[in-house]
Amino acid sequence: MAGSGDSTRAIFFALGANFAIACAKGVAAFFTGSSAMLAETVHSLADCGNQLLLLLGVRQSRRPPSPDYPLGYGKAIYFWSFLVAVMLFTVGGMFSLYEGIHKLQQPEPLRQWGWAAGVLVFGIVAEGISMRTCMQEVNKARGGRSLWQWFHGSRQAELVVIFGEDLAALLGLAFALFAVLMTVATGNPMWDALGTIAIGALLIVVAVFVAIEVKAMLIGQGVHPERQAQMRTFLEARPEIARVFNLITLQLGNEVMVAVKARMRAADAGALVAQVNAVEQAMQAEFPDVRWSFFEPDVSDDDVHGASSPAN
Repeated sequence: MAGSGDSTRAIFFALGANFAIACAKGVAAFFTGSSAMLAETVHSLADCGNQLLLLLGVRQSRRPPSPDYPLGYGKAIYFWSFLVAVMLFTVGGMFSLYEGIHKLQQPEPLRQWGWAAGVLVFGIVAEGISMRTCMQEVNKARGGRSLWQWFHGSRQAELVVIFGEDLAALLGLAFALFAVLMTVATGNPMWDALGTIAIGALLIVVAVFVAIEVKAMLIGQGVHPERQAQMRTFLEARPEIARVFNLITLQLGNEVMVAVKARMRAADAGALVAQVNAVEQAMQAEFPDVRWSFFEPDVSDDDVHGASSPAN
Protein backbone atom coordinates (compact mmCIF):
# COMPACT_ATOMS: atom_id res chain seq x y z
CA MET A 1 0.00 0.00 0.00
CA ALA A 2 2.61 2.48 0.93
CA GLY A 3 4.39 2.42 -2.30
CA SER A 4 1.42 2.20 -4.64
CA GLY A 5 1.17 4.83 -7.33
CA ASP A 6 3.66 7.28 -8.73
CA SER A 7 3.44 10.29 -6.42
CA THR A 8 6.28 12.06 -8.28
CA ARG A 9 4.07 12.35 -11.36
CA ALA A 10 1.35 14.05 -9.29
CA ILE A 11 3.93 16.45 -7.81
CA PHE A 12 5.20 17.51 -11.26
CA PHE A 13 1.66 18.09 -12.55
CA ALA A 14 0.84 20.17 -9.48
CA LEU A 15 4.06 22.19 -9.85
CA GLY A 16 3.37 23.00 -13.50
CA ALA A 17 -0.25 23.94 -12.86
CA ASN A 18 0.54 26.12 -9.84
CA PHE A 19 3.34 27.99 -11.59
CA ALA A 20 1.09 28.86 -14.55
CA ILE A 21 -1.74 29.83 -12.22
CA ALA A 22 0.52 31.96 -10.00
CA CYS A 23 1.71 33.99 -12.99
CA ALA A 24 -1.84 34.54 -14.21
CA LYS A 25 -3.13 35.44 -10.74
CA GLY A 26 -0.29 37.92 -10.19
CA VAL A 27 -1.20 39.78 -13.39
CA ALA A 28 -4.88 39.80 -12.44
CA ALA A 29 -4.14 41.01 -8.88
CA PHE A 30 -2.07 43.89 -10.30
CA PHE A 31 -4.79 45.07 -12.68
CA THR A 32 -7.78 44.54 -10.39
CA GLY A 33 -6.44 45.40 -6.94
CA SER A 34 -8.36 42.38 -5.59
CA SER A 35 -7.13 41.19 -2.21
CA ALA A 36 -8.65 37.77 -2.88
CA MET A 37 -6.57 37.56 -6.07
CA LEU A 38 -3.45 38.67 -4.19
CA ALA A 39 -4.08 36.01 -1.55
CA GLU A 40 -4.53 33.40 -4.27
CA THR A 41 -1.28 34.53 -5.94
CA VAL A 42 0.65 34.05 -2.71
CA HIS A 43 -1.11 30.72 -2.20
CA SER A 44 -0.02 29.46 -5.64
CA LEU A 45 3.55 30.68 -5.21
CA ALA A 46 3.71 28.96 -1.82
CA ASP A 47 2.40 25.78 -3.44
CA CYS A 48 5.18 25.94 -6.06
CA GLY A 49 7.77 26.16 -3.29
CA ASN A 50 6.04 23.34 -1.44
CA GLN A 51 6.20 21.04 -4.45
CA LEU A 52 9.89 21.75 -4.91
CA LEU A 53 10.41 20.77 -1.27
CA LEU A 54 8.45 17.55 -1.84
CA LEU A 55 10.62 16.71 -4.86
CA LEU A 56 13.70 17.30 -2.69
CA GLY A 57 12.22 15.03 -0.03
CA VAL A 58 11.46 12.27 -2.55
CA ARG A 59 15.03 12.47 -3.87
CA GLN A 60 16.56 12.34 -0.38
CA SER A 61 14.32 9.44 0.67
CA ARG A 62 15.79 7.31 -2.13
CA ARG A 63 19.37 7.61 -0.89
CA PRO A 64 20.92 4.24 0.06
CA PRO A 65 21.57 3.29 3.70
CA SER A 66 24.75 4.54 5.33
CA PRO A 67 26.58 3.80 8.61
CA ASP A 68 24.84 6.78 10.23
CA TYR A 69 21.45 5.82 8.76
CA PRO A 70 21.44 2.01 8.59
CA LEU A 71 17.71 1.86 7.77
CA GLY A 72 18.05 4.38 4.96
CA TYR A 73 16.62 7.86 4.44
CA GLY A 74 13.01 6.90 3.68
CA LYS A 75 11.60 9.02 6.51
CA ALA A 76 13.17 12.18 5.03
CA ILE A 77 10.00 12.64 2.97
CA TYR A 78 8.03 12.94 6.22
CA PHE A 79 10.16 15.85 7.40
CA TRP A 80 9.75 17.78 4.15
CA SER A 81 6.04 17.00 4.01
CA PHE A 82 5.57 18.34 7.53
CA LEU A 83 7.51 21.48 6.58
CA VAL A 84 5.17 21.93 3.60
CA ALA A 85 2.17 21.74 5.94
CA VAL A 86 3.74 24.44 8.14
CA MET A 87 4.35 26.67 5.12
CA LEU A 88 0.78 26.13 3.90
CA PHE A 89 -0.43 27.26 7.34
CA THR A 90 1.84 30.31 7.66
CA VAL A 91 2.60 31.62 4.17
CA GLY A 92 -0.74 30.69 2.67
CA GLY A 93 -3.30 30.72 5.46
CA MET A 94 -2.03 33.40 7.83
CA PHE A 95 -1.15 35.83 5.02
CA SER A 96 -4.63 35.45 3.53
CA LEU A 97 -6.26 36.11 6.89
CA TYR A 98 -4.09 39.18 7.40
CA GLU A 99 -4.85 40.52 3.92
CA GLY A 100 -8.59 39.91 4.30
CA ILE A 101 -8.81 41.63 7.69
CA HIS A 102 -6.76 44.54 6.33
CA LYS A 103 -9.18 44.95 3.42
CA LEU A 104 -12.16 44.83 5.76
CA GLN A 105 -10.69 47.76 7.69
CA GLN A 106 -9.57 49.63 4.57
CA PRO A 107 -11.81 48.52 1.67
CA GLU A 108 -10.67 49.27 -1.88
CA PRO A 109 -12.81 49.17 -5.04
CA LEU A 110 -12.30 46.30 -7.47
CA ARG A 111 -10.84 47.37 -10.82
CA GLN A 112 -11.16 45.53 -14.15
CA TRP A 113 -12.92 42.55 -12.63
CA GLY A 114 -12.93 40.71 -15.97
CA TRP A 115 -9.21 40.01 -15.51
CA ALA A 116 -9.85 38.35 -12.17
CA ALA A 117 -12.80 36.27 -13.38
CA GLY A 118 -10.92 35.07 -16.47
CA VAL A 119 -7.82 34.10 -14.53
CA LEU A 120 -9.83 32.31 -11.87
CA VAL A 121 -11.68 30.27 -14.49
CA PHE A 122 -8.32 29.42 -16.08
CA GLY A 123 -7.00 28.49 -12.64
CA ILE A 124 -9.96 26.21 -11.92
CA VAL A 125 -9.38 24.37 -15.22
CA ALA A 126 -5.60 24.03 -14.66
CA GLU A 127 -6.02 22.99 -11.03
CA GLY A 128 -8.71 20.54 -12.07
CA ILE A 129 -6.21 18.83 -14.40
CA SER A 130 -3.69 18.64 -11.55
CA MET A 131 -6.36 17.28 -9.18
CA ARG A 132 -7.38 14.66 -11.74
CA THR A 133 -3.78 13.42 -11.97
CA CYS A 134 -3.52 13.35 -8.18
CA MET A 135 -6.79 11.41 -7.88
CA GLN A 136 -5.52 8.82 -10.36
CA GLU A 137 -2.61 8.09 -8.02
CA VAL A 138 -4.83 8.25 -4.93
CA ASN A 139 -7.27 5.76 -6.45
CA LYS A 140 -4.41 3.34 -7.13
CA ALA A 141 -3.38 3.53 -3.48
CA ARG A 142 -6.73 3.59 -1.68
CA GLY A 143 -8.32 0.50 -3.22
CA GLY A 144 -11.85 0.14 -1.88
CA ARG A 145 -11.41 2.62 0.96
CA SER A 146 -13.19 5.98 1.07
CA LEU A 147 -11.16 9.14 0.53
CA TRP A 148 -11.23 9.93 4.24
CA GLN A 149 -10.15 6.40 5.17
CA TRP A 150 -7.30 6.64 2.67
CA PHE A 151 -6.27 10.12 3.88
CA HIS A 152 -6.29 9.02 7.53
CA GLY A 153 -4.56 5.70 6.87
CA SER A 154 -2.14 6.53 4.04
CA ARG A 155 1.60 6.15 4.58
CA GLN A 156 2.50 8.21 1.45
CA ALA A 157 3.15 11.62 2.98
CA GLU A 158 3.89 13.35 -0.32
CA LEU A 159 0.63 12.15 -1.88
CA VAL A 160 -1.33 13.22 1.20
CA VAL A 161 0.20 16.70 0.92
CA ILE A 162 -0.47 17.02 -2.82
CA PHE A 163 -4.06 15.90 -2.33
CA GLY A 164 -4.57 18.45 0.45
CA GLU A 165 -2.94 21.24 -1.58
CA ASP A 166 -4.95 20.50 -4.72
CA LEU A 167 -8.21 20.29 -2.78
CA ALA A 168 -7.48 23.58 -1.00
CA ALA A 169 -6.47 25.21 -4.29
CA LEU A 170 -9.68 24.22 -6.08
CA LEU A 171 -11.90 25.36 -3.22
CA GLY A 172 -9.84 28.54 -2.80
CA LEU A 173 -10.26 29.40 -6.47
CA ALA A 174 -14.01 28.85 -6.16
CA PHE A 175 -14.12 31.13 -3.08
CA ALA A 176 -12.13 33.82 -4.90
CA LEU A 177 -14.35 33.69 -7.99
CA PHE A 178 -17.48 33.91 -5.84
CA ALA A 179 -16.00 36.88 -3.95
CA VAL A 180 -15.13 38.74 -7.16
CA LEU A 181 -18.55 38.15 -8.73
CA MET A 182 -20.36 39.21 -5.55
CA THR A 183 -18.22 42.35 -5.34
CA VAL A 184 -19.17 43.23 -8.93
CA ALA A 185 -22.85 42.41 -8.42
CA THR A 186 -23.25 44.39 -5.19
CA GLY A 187 -20.58 47.05 -5.62
CA ASN A 188 -19.48 46.26 -2.06
CA PRO A 189 -15.74 45.48 -1.68
CA MET A 190 -16.52 43.73 1.60
CA TRP A 191 -17.20 40.55 -0.40
CA ASP A 192 -13.64 40.58 -1.71
CA ALA A 193 -12.29 40.84 1.83
CA LEU A 194 -14.58 38.09 3.11
CA GLY A 195 -13.47 35.85 0.24
CA THR A 196 -9.85 36.41 1.24
CA ILE A 197 -10.59 35.51 4.86
CA ALA A 198 -12.44 32.37 3.74
CA ILE A 199 -9.42 31.33 1.65
CA GLY A 200 -7.12 31.84 4.64
CA ALA A 201 -9.38 29.80 6.94
CA LEU A 202 -9.57 27.03 4.35
CA LEU A 203 -5.79 26.84 3.99
CA ILE A 204 -5.28 26.74 7.75
CA VAL A 205 -7.82 23.91 8.20
CA VAL A 206 -6.27 21.84 5.39
CA ALA A 207 -2.74 22.50 6.70
CA VAL A 208 -3.72 21.35 10.20
CA PHE A 209 -5.26 18.10 8.90
CA VAL A 210 -2.24 17.40 6.69
CA ALA A 211 0.18 18.18 9.54
CA ILE A 212 -1.65 15.78 11.90
CA GLU A 213 -1.39 12.93 9.40
CA VAL A 214 2.26 13.59 8.52
CA LYS A 215 3.20 13.97 12.19
CA ALA A 216 2.02 10.42 12.85
CA MET A 217 4.33 9.15 10.08
CA LEU A 218 7.20 11.30 11.31
CA ILE A 219 6.96 9.87 14.83
CA GLY A 220 7.05 6.31 13.50
CA GLN A 221 3.89 4.58 12.27
CA GLY A 222 3.70 0.94 11.37
CA VAL A 223 2.20 -0.21 8.10
CA HIS A 224 -1.54 0.13 7.57
CA PRO A 225 -3.43 -2.28 9.91
CA GLU A 226 -4.93 -4.11 6.94
CA ARG A 227 -1.49 -4.77 5.48
CA GLN A 228 -0.11 -5.79 8.87
CA ALA A 229 -2.95 -8.31 9.17
CA GLN A 230 -2.00 -9.67 5.75
CA MET A 231 1.61 -10.08 6.90
CA ARG A 232 0.57 -11.86 10.07
CA THR A 233 -1.74 -14.21 8.15
CA PHE A 234 1.09 -14.94 5.72
CA LEU A 235 3.51 -15.78 8.54
CA GLU A 236 1.01 -17.96 10.42
CA ALA A 237 0.42 -19.97 7.24
CA ARG A 238 4.12 -20.75 6.74
CA PRO A 239 4.96 -24.42 7.48
CA GLU A 240 8.22 -23.38 9.19
CA ILE A 241 6.38 -21.41 11.91
CA ALA A 242 4.52 -23.03 14.79
CA ARG A 243 3.27 -19.78 16.31
CA VAL A 244 3.74 -16.05 15.75
CA PHE A 245 4.18 -14.22 19.05
CA ASN A 246 4.86 -10.66 17.89
CA LEU A 247 4.90 -8.76 14.61
CA ILE A 248 6.21 -5.20 14.65
CA THR A 249 6.38 -3.05 11.50
CA LEU A 250 7.77 0.40 10.80
CA GLN A 251 6.98 2.45 7.71
CA LEU A 252 10.11 4.14 6.33
CA GLY A 253 8.87 6.19 3.39
CA ASN A 254 7.98 3.69 0.69
CA GLU A 255 9.91 0.90 2.41
CA VAL A 256 9.08 -1.20 5.46
CA MET A 257 10.99 -2.74 8.34
CA VAL A 258 9.54 -5.91 9.90
CA ALA A 259 10.49 -7.58 13.20
CA VAL A 260 9.06 -11.02 13.97
CA LYS A 261 9.16 -13.12 17.13
CA ALA A 262 7.95 -16.67 16.55
CA ARG A 263 8.27 -20.30 17.60
CA MET A 264 9.84 -22.32 14.79
CA ARG A 265 9.36 -26.01 14.02
CA ALA A 266 13.09 -26.74 13.51
CA ALA A 267 14.74 -29.32 15.77
CA ASP A 268 18.35 -28.17 15.52
CA ALA A 269 20.33 -24.99 14.92
CA GLY A 270 21.11 -25.69 11.28
CA ALA A 271 17.50 -26.33 10.38
CA LEU A 272 16.44 -23.26 12.39
CA VAL A 273 18.72 -20.97 10.34
CA ALA A 274 17.44 -22.49 7.10
CA GLN A 275 13.80 -22.00 8.13
CA VAL A 276 14.33 -18.38 9.18
CA ASN A 277 16.06 -17.60 5.88
CA ALA A 278 13.27 -19.28 3.93
CA VAL A 279 10.57 -17.29 5.74
CA GLU A 280 12.38 -13.98 5.25
CA GLN A 281 12.90 -14.61 1.54
CA ALA A 282 9.27 -15.62 1.09
CA MET A 283 8.05 -12.54 2.96
CA GLN A 284 10.12 -10.16 0.86
CA ALA A 285 8.84 -11.86 -2.29
CA GLU A 286 5.21 -11.56 -1.11
CA PHE A 287 5.61 -8.00 0.19
CA PRO A 288 8.16 -6.20 -2.06
CA ASP A 289 8.16 -3.06 0.08
CA VAL A 290 9.71 -5.03 2.99
CA ARG A 291 13.33 -3.87 2.81
CA TRP A 292 14.50 -5.06 6.25
CA SER A 293 13.32 -8.09 8.24
CA PHE A 294 14.56 -9.15 11.67
CA PHE A 295 13.57 -12.59 12.96
CA GLU A 296 13.74 -13.73 16.58
CA PRO A 297 13.06 -17.45 17.13
CA ASP A 298 11.75 -18.17 20.64
CA VAL A 299 9.70 -20.67 22.60
CA SER A 300 7.34 -18.19 24.31
CA ASP A 301 6.26 -14.56 24.19
CA ASP A 302 7.67 -13.73 27.62
CA ASP A 303 10.19 -10.90 27.58
CA VAL A 304 13.20 -11.61 29.79
CA HIS A 305 13.37 -7.91 30.60
CA GLY A 306 9.85 -7.91 32.03
CA ALA A 307 8.04 -6.07 29.22
CA SER A 308 6.45 -7.90 26.34
CA SER A 309 5.85 -6.31 22.95
CA PRO A 310 2.31 -5.82 21.70
CA ALA A 311 0.91 -8.71 19.71
CA ASN A 312 0.18 -6.50 16.71
